[in-house]
Amino acid sequence: MTPARLVLLVLLATRATAQSAEPTMHIDFGAFEVGKPPPGFSTALTGGGDDVTWVVQEDPLKTGAGKVLIQTSADSTSFRFPLCVADGFSARDVDLRVRFAPLSGTVDRAAGLVWRYRDADNYYVVRANALEGNVVLYKVEGGKRTDLKPIDAGWLAYGAKADVPSGAWSELRVSVRGTRFAVALNGKHLFEVEDRTFADAGRIGLWTKADSVTAFDDLRAENLDGTPATDGTPATE
Repeated sequence: MTPARLVLLVLLATRATAQSAEPTMHIDFGAFEVGKPPPGFSTALTGGGDDVTWVVQEDPLKTGAGKVLIQTSADSTSFRFPLCVADGFSARDVDLRVRFAPLSGTVDRAAGLVWRYRDADNYYVVRANALEGNVVLYKVEGGKRTDLKPIDAGWLAYGAKADVPSGAWSELRVSVRGTRFAVALNGKHLFEVEDRTFADAGRIGLWTKADSVTAFDDLRAENLDGTPATDGTPATE
């Protein structure tokens, strides 16, 4: 290996480490080109159906949000979960939030946040559904999706009922520390879940289901790795 090539590899490795160690990320999609996928993200698909389509567009609700990210493909395959995953951010413990607006969908009208993403078949996701009027947290392991029961809610529980309006902006948030995940919608705490399936750091991203056409904006992530909890949330193990 030549000295020049060795220096190049060291620089690339240093850059990748710096990207993954960034303490915060905030993307509002305003700087990106309309009609194209957002740079710095990778798309994927859990399940079947047509290819996913994530593109930057002007806010279709004309609420002053400017440019937003929309998953526009409307394939009605039920077990179909389009993903858009950030390339330059990785964390084990993370505070993650996004504004979302369900626009259409007859099978589902959903928006989700993904964390500890390994690949399209292994990750955690919390999703809000305007048709069902609820928020549910799942693990996707080996391509199989399983809902995780809220603590102290009983085995018949299925997430939490919540007002998830169509054609309007809401905010979904999850705070992840160790094995404990706390979920909130529009600033209201809904429930907590505990699970040990994916213990390592992973990427974060956005998610929809089936024929959901959903807009996203103002994606924020804060890396909490090594940060003590100050709000009663269990600290990293």
